[in-house]
Amino acid sequence: MFYFCSTYLLPVSDLSTEPRPTVSESLPDPSVDRELVQNDAEAMMTTHFRSNGMKHDPRGQARGIERLYLDFDSFFASAEQHFNPDLRDRPLGVVPLDSPHTGCIAVSRQAKALGVKSGATIAKAREIIPDMIFVVARHDVYVRLHKRILDVIETVVPVAHVRSIDEVVCNLLPSEGNRAEDLARQLKTALASAFSEVLTCSIGMAPTELLAKIAAEMHKPDGFKLIHACDLPQALSCVDLGDLPGISKGMRARLDAAHVRDFDGLWALAPKQARAIWGNVEGERFWNGLHGYHLERPPTQKSMFGHSRILPRDWRNPEKVKICARMLTESAGRRVRRADVRATRLTLSFKGGARTASNKRSAGQRWDWETSFLPARDDHTFLVALAGGLSEAERRMPFQPRSVSVMIHGLIGKNEVMSDLFAESPSDSGGTCHTADRKRWEQVSDMMDGLRAKLGPQALSIGPQTEIPGGYVGAKIAFGRIPDDADFSGRPVADQDTHFASF
Repeated sequence: MFYFCSTYLLPVSDLSTEPRPTVSESLPDPSVDRELVQNDAEAMMTTHFRSNGMKHDPRGQARGIERLYLDFDSFFASAEQHFNPDLRDRPLGVVPLDSPHTGCIAVSRQAKALGVKSGATIAKAREIIPDMIFVVARHDVYVRLHKRILDVIETVVPVAHVRSIDEVVCNLLPSEGNRAEDLARQLKTALASAFSEVLTCSIGMAPTELLAKIAAEMHKPDGFKLIHACDLPQALSCVDLGDLPGISKGMRARLDAAHVRDFDGLWALAPKQARAIWGNVEGERFWNGLHGYHLERPPTQKSMFGHSRILPRDWRNPEKVKICARMLTESAGRRVRRADVRATRLTLSFKGGARTASNKRSAGQRWDWETSFLPARDDHTFLVALAGGLSEAERRMPFQPRSVSVMIHGLIGKNEVMSDLFAESPSDSGGTCHTADRKRWEQVSDMMDGLRAKLGPQALSIGPQTEIPGGYVGAKIAFGRIPDDADFSGRPVADQDTHFASF
């Protein structure tokens, strides 16, 4: 039933495209003699990288200051303080929904200084700062601010890559690298003039993007750090491995097993050793970025569209779980159509478990269900598949869900779709064939997308429109993903309309 509403990776320009020399595909034993590795590391680079789509500057290691990494400090919290001057210089937490049972997705510099960390529960934060202020995240406001920030940065230096909502990379000319500190000061001044002094950033400059990112993270907040090639590895000897980007707890354990326990040990590895420890080509990429070699990553291809949601306590009953799952599926389906692809699989997942005293979720409570179908791009197919999963969950899931996730995947291009000869024929009962039925549902989905684009995201829906606590269904900012304007299904929120938590 339909309800109508009354309101409506770019290649670096200065790098050669010639393939770089490569290494043999065989993986070494990570316990290989380290002294031999150090002596042979440079020689190995002359025969490094045969495949994996990696290319580097044929001049060899970057010696100048060629990359700038700009990382905003506590971006969501700083954005709220920027738009509401009354929040400045106050300990502030940004939460995903208006509930005392949630946690902070961002905290202000003032809260961090008093000991509250991002991810802290409301209870933990108030234990440390009883009068701490909490506001609900406004993702469309942050995306609009992000776009304005990019425009300001571009007035000083071109943006080469946007890595996340609050991180960008700039490729520097030799003349820009030679005046690194002045350039950083110019960027900070331009941002402060265009916005406010609370919207601060940390800037790192170095020969490569990885080194520049490390530099930016060394002096936060509102810092600047310059790393010259000639200062390595001494300039980073004091850095803990766990503070390096890309070194997770799991990777730290792998490094420890290979007897790599400090930065000097990491620096001493050969590229093939790094690949062996990482278990894939990412180890070699990390080694190269650390040692001053620019890399061009092969273009990534989207393999799925999915969304998930932590369910408030009063949304953990079957009927509301179904509503949330439906809205997540509709949002993912619209992204499938915007990408002009078709999907062949849908996965429905639930997680359960209460938080322990140490704020860890009890393990083992996860339930997954997956189904397949002929290549499709219409909401009807996706929702029929979802209904099957929800029905199975009601019968078989042994716990109350704490979160729900819907993933539409098995993507193929429209030119890769093979016709089903049997589906082309009329049915025995004289009814419509499967292909004709599918095309009609595709037309319905396209019509709904067109009306939503013309009249507003709330003009038309499949099923009743329901506001899920926290809003922004399918349009939340995640690391590496900035929602498109078309992802936002609610009315735009004004910059100045701070959403204070009611608790």
